[in-house]
Amino acid sequence: MKNIVSYLLITLLPLSFFAQNNSIEVGKDERSWNIYTKSSTYKLKVDRNNIVQVVYYGNKLEPDRDVKDWEYWGNEIPVRGGFVNSKSILEVIFPDGVRDIELEYKKYEITDIGGYKTIKITQQDKYYPLEVNSFIRILPEYDFIEKWIEVRNLGKKGSIKIEKLSSGSIFLPDNAYELTHFSGIWGHEFTPQTTRLTQGTKTIEVKDFKSYGSSTFMIRPEKENDRYNGKVWFGTFTYSGNWRLDFDKSFYGKIQVTGGINFWDQEVYLKPLQSFTTPVMIYGYTEEGTNGVTQNLASYSREKLLPQTYRDKVRPVLYNSWYATAMDVNEEQQLALAREAKNMGVEMFVIDDGWFKGRIDEKSGLGDWTVDKNKFPNGLNSLIEKVNAMGLQFGLWIEPEMVNPNSDLYRAHPDWVFYFPNRTRHEGRNQLILNLAREDVYQYLYKSLNKVLKENNIKFIKWDMNRHMTDPGFASAPAEEQRAVRIKYVENLYRLVESLRKDFPEVWFENCSSGGGRIDLGMISRYDFNWVSDNTDPVDRIFIQDSYLTLFPANTMISWVTHEDWHKLNPSLEFKFDVCMAGVLGVGYDITKWNDAQKQVAKKKIEQYKEIREVIHKGKTYRIVSPFDENRSILQYVSVNQKEVVVFVYNLGEYPRQSVEENRRSKLTKLKGLLPDATYKIEDMNSTYTGKYLMEVGIYFPVGGAYNSHIYSIKAL
Repeated sequence: MKNIVSYLLITLLPLSFFAQNNSIEVGKDERSWNIYTKSSTYKLKVDRNNIVQVVYYGNKLEPDRDVKDWEYWGNEIPVRGGFVNSKSILEVIFPDGVRDIELEYKKYEITDIGGYKTIKITQQDKYYPLEVNSFIRILPEYDFIEKWIEVRNLGKKGSIKIEKLSSGSIFLPDNAYELTHFSGIWGHEFTPQTTRLTQGTKTIEVKDFKSYGSSTFMIRPEKENDRYNGKVWFGTFTYSGNWRLDFDKSFYGKIQVTGGINFWDQEVYLKPLQSFTTPVMIYGYTEEGTNGVTQNLASYSREKLLPQTYRDKVRPVLYNSWYATAMDVNEEQQLALAREAKNMGVEMFVIDDGWFKGRIDEKSGLGDWTVDKNKFPNGLNSLIEKVNAMGLQFGLWIEPEMVNPNSDLYRAHPDWVFYFPNRTRHEGRNQLILNLAREDVYQYLYKSLNKVLKENNIKFIKWDMNRHMTDPGFASAPAEEQRAVRIKYVENLYRLVESLRKDFPEVWFENCSSGGGRIDLGMISRYDFNWVSDNTDPVDRIFIQDSYLTLFPANTMISWVTHEDWHKLNPSLEFKFDVCMAGVLGVGYDITKWNDAQKQVAKKKIEQYKEIREVIHKGKTYRIVSPFDENRSILQYVSVNQKEVVVFVYNLGEYPRQSVEENRRSKLTKLKGLLPDATYKIEDMNSTYTGKYLMEVGIYFPVGGAYNSHIYSIKAL
């Protein structure tokens, strides 16, 4: 079994400035360690029984504080075995049937990975040939640590079966806490959920490869609800398969948080001298409230995780033809759309579903990744050359992980899908899931997609995945490998994307999964942006985008202007553009049917967007007013040098009538992240203010009426 530790561990470039702030202090007896970030201390110590224990995790403490045995919070690697006093993160069965583990400390090593100090602590079972290496890497400027575990079978015969292996756990000081996480369903992704952590275990898990939310969590003491101040423990998981988080509060008040691969219906056999490495789990602590979590995670994704080719580039304005033509595509009709898109200022033209062999409806064609000659008798190159001649780049939609039973691929290889013998093959959307754990399936997809990209001047791929996981059978695999099929699937998915990116580094890749069904740091480290939701209604998107921007940077959030109006509110085209301009702007209308006024609005808005997108894509995001708190939303973006600011104001309803002065006072907006002594000019308001005034007193943005909006550009003089 190949390791599946996220490749983010080896792609971060060394940063000498930050490296000198990395801090791991080793005790005089070399049996204790203090691990520091900007705001926190993570303290470990080997106890008198030779077990590595967690002593503390929270705000900074004096490193020489004397700790008694009874003060230990829990084992650094809680296992199945002995007293059951915490959630285990490692459970195995040895060849002779013994399923208890007794670990003892052996050694430690401090190294650099990607320019960041990392400690590796080695423990071994007292009797069996099981070695457990726990890694902790410190990213001080983001106020978090990364944890992952490597398990090795040191024996010369017999396999060790892993029944559970998480990436790590943390323990929090005794207190009353609230947990906030983000979940949802199709069309309503990233809904914030807040609950009190009471005695018992709260589990958040994914079993079918779809989350419509996030593995990101925030835990804060009750009544500490200031967005910009207060203690928050946070975390997330860098994995795109089935994951699980457990929040366990004991009857003594201790809180333990564990996270990792969801081993429900999964197991891994370690053969002699074989190892398995978990994906990375992030655990963090800040005293800057939930906004501190936002800034740390978004900055990390934007500065470190995004694929390096386009990491620092502004994203292009997109047009996608799905809402205009669906699957009924041909060259003449697509060129007509491309001409209109170019006239509006679009930079990337994308054909969605329907371009490949036999794709006349959703029941056919998936899996046959060759151009449909009935629709494009001259191939795609004829179309692409004409699109490129207009000054537009060209992109395609694909869904490589799926197959229609009505396809040449399935007819030739019905055994290439997930299935169990003697059981129903469950179709969803007339699709079955290709068993990407198979090497022949991997090779077919790699060669097919490589050929399409090599033969056509394609600069953008929208990668979709529309099915929930069912029937994960792999009958042809050895018995010991059959229940590891989901893990192997994710390994090969990552491998496939990475291989294509290496072959075609100039191609942008978009992650899509029935909307926001598979958005995580594992995807962000391999794709340039995310399709956040199939719900493009602008009112709903204000809520979805507010949550998304709590967790991820704006340059990863694609938003289309479309005809959709789920609530029958008839919002203006200007309002729709303003909503979509808060991320990566796209258009999805049938623009050949627009009148001159609509085209002029689009052209003007795209021009405005190009003037401000540098700040949106590269700057810091502040959720000044959340639509979950008020009947409006205000987003603020600040450039790296703090001299340029963009503010989006969205009204979702009418406010009670007040006097002019009362109305102004009630709606003063305090901005964030400015230079206190600089003087800023607010365009459209013909007024100037110091940064200190805008942050401490605030400004009234005169946006009135329901479903109205305005974008303010603010610059330091």
